[in-house]
Amino acid sequence: MNMHLYPKLALDGMRKNKRLYIPYIFMGSIMVMMFYIVAALIESPALLEMSGGSIIQSVLPLGLGVIGIFSLLFLFYTNAFILRQRGHEFGLYNVLGMDKRHISRIILWESLMVACIATGAGLLLGIALFKFAEAAVLDLLHVEVSYAFHIGTQALLKTAVVFGGIYLLLSLRALFKVLASKPLELLHASRVGEKPAKANWAVAILGLVLLGFAYFLAIKVKEPLSALLWFFVAVILVVIATYLLFIAGSVTLCRLLQKNKKYYYRPNHFVSVSSMAYRMKRNGAGLASICILATMVLVMLSSTASLYIGAEDTLKERYPYAINMRVVLDAYEDLNDEQIAVLRQATEKAVELPQDAVEYRLGEISGLLTGSGLDPNMDQALYSYDAVGTAQVISLADFNRVTGQTKTLAADECLLYGVRYEHKAQTFSLADGKPYAVKEVLREAFDQGNAIVSMVPTVLVVVRDFDAFIEPVLPLTTSNGHPMMQFTWNCGFNTNADAQTDIAMAHKIIDALHPHLDVIETYSVESLAGGREGFYEMYGSLLFLGIMLSIVFIFAAVLIIYYKQIAEGYEDAANFEIMQNVGMTKREIRKSINSQVLTVFFAPLLFAGLHLGFAFPLIWRLLQLFAMHNMPLLIGATVACFLIFGLFYTLVYRATAHAYYNIVSGAKGRNTL
Repeated sequence: MNMHLYPKLALDGMRKNKRLYIPYIFMGSIMVMMFYIVAALIESPALLEMSGGSIIQSVLPLGLGVIGIFSLLFLFYTNAFILRQRGHEFGLYNVLGMDKRHISRIILWESLMVACIATGAGLLLGIALFKFAEAAVLDLLHVEVSYAFHIGTQALLKTAVVFGGIYLLLSLRALFKVLASKPLELLHASRVGEKPAKANWAVAILGLVLLGFAYFLAIKVKEPLSALLWFFVAVILVVIATYLLFIAGSVTLCRLLQKNKKYYYRPNHFVSVSSMAYRMKRNGAGLASICILATMVLVMLSSTASLYIGAEDTLKERYPYAINMRVVLDAYEDLNDEQIAVLRQATEKAVELPQDAVEYRLGEISGLLTGSGLDPNMDQALYSYDAVGTAQVISLADFNRVTGQTKTLAADECLLYGVRYEHKAQTFSLADGKPYAVKEVLREAFDQGNAIVSMVPTVLVVVRDFDAFIEPVLPLTTSNGHPMMQFTWNCGFNTNADAQTDIAMAHKIIDALHPHLDVIETYSVESLAGGREGFYEMYGSLLFLGIMLSIVFIFAAVLIIYYKQIAEGYEDAANFEIMQNVGMTKREIRKSINSQVLTVFFAPLLFAGLHLGFAFPLIWRLLQLFAMHNMPLLIGATVACFLIFGLFYTLVYRATAHAYYNIVSGAKGRNTL
């Protein structure tokens, strides 16, 4: 057989099936483009040379891995659909005398053409749009944009290797399917429909139970640390439950609609419900995939946008002052006026402390927050991790000086202030120490950046006699012999200097404190200006990744919707042709189509909104680990993302429903392929 015939047949087959191949190649190009852009950003000189560029350099590879894995899974999904639709054509070749070896060559040529076009177009788009993506990242990071053009050679090679491997696997899979199939199986592959599915109440109920348990976890979790531990469990349960409900639940819905005579025996419902009932297994899986993708997009965009937009509010909580110092002393004996004076003098040699500088001393100990206090025994922490917390002890004198208040306490009384902690008992004690009566639970205290970003709840305990209150825990040590309670000297002050001066000032203080490591266990000196750079690098990179991944997932959802509508259109064409022959008008056909599409098409969007609503408490707890405490902002961002996505989803529905109508109303059948 003429060797030039194979590429001609392959090209002709792709041309005749352009309705299938154009979206497939387009989606492949988009994924190649996204992969290249992220890979090129990892080696971008502008990002490598910027201050703190290591943050985004550590975040971007995560997105690169997600895009690569998702590209493999999704291209396998779409390739399987195309093979199913092309099975009739390949079977016809076989019947006409072309053996499987020749068909395999056609498939290899098609795969090679698709791979070259998709990869080549994707790389060209990636190179062309990379500068815009880099500028967008730098703008999100609040860094001056560099206009030097850059082509990532390693990114080009990495992208070509990854997607070359993906398309090679797709080719091998297609060859195996053709070689393992019989001619008649290929000839009728695209016409094999689903057997009438039965309403599986057990599976539907299991899906409801799993979904209910996932929702219960999302609502029950109260602490950010618990949210982090349970998040992936809840996600897995939601994914499994969604597939079970859409596959089994959709069949059950169709059976219930068929039993409703007033609804079912109407022209615009009869055909649609009957056809759906015969293919709900495949239909349900597609709808579940759309729902999961939509939920992922909504969660990523709402959370990352909230973090980025609320960065300034978070900065003010994390860094209460322009310069924030925290010095951990070696021992309790070093927490005295003489030693603190030495540290203060060392600081003043580097910078001049303003008159309104805030100073205070704390004792900090971690343990289990019980109903009446804090138990330093962490043996049960593995089983009671949601009770793990930190107690900070401050003297009444320091508290009044810092806050400007004039609180008074008896010797056996205390004041409490909780950060993500609510104390309900009338007393509070450390370990087995004397219970102190809670005179007042404060609504506000003073700014503490470390407590705000802590993964566990914190309770500030104000007592009149600092030494007497902490005495029960002074002998306690950790397994490595260090005291359980840490003692810190904290100092913060504001300046009127610019960002670079503040950053330099923080470095000077660090150098000044370094010679005193004989009494200092560890210390940190942070500036608001330096923190701002790190925040925008982290939050900006997360937002960029959220946008990039959302674009990929949105395109994937659109393509699943498109292929679903096209496939069902060709499957239903013959049925609607019969209905037209017996008197069904085009207007009635359109009503039936709208009924069919609306019955299940908006179910993924509604379920995605339901998932998002119940996941909101869990998302809120997780964002608190990033020091975000602006709930109205998160609510607004979530609602806005859902409305925008809903509008986009509606537009996709109208476009795909129109394509479906054009197929079935013309009753062209499969010969158009």
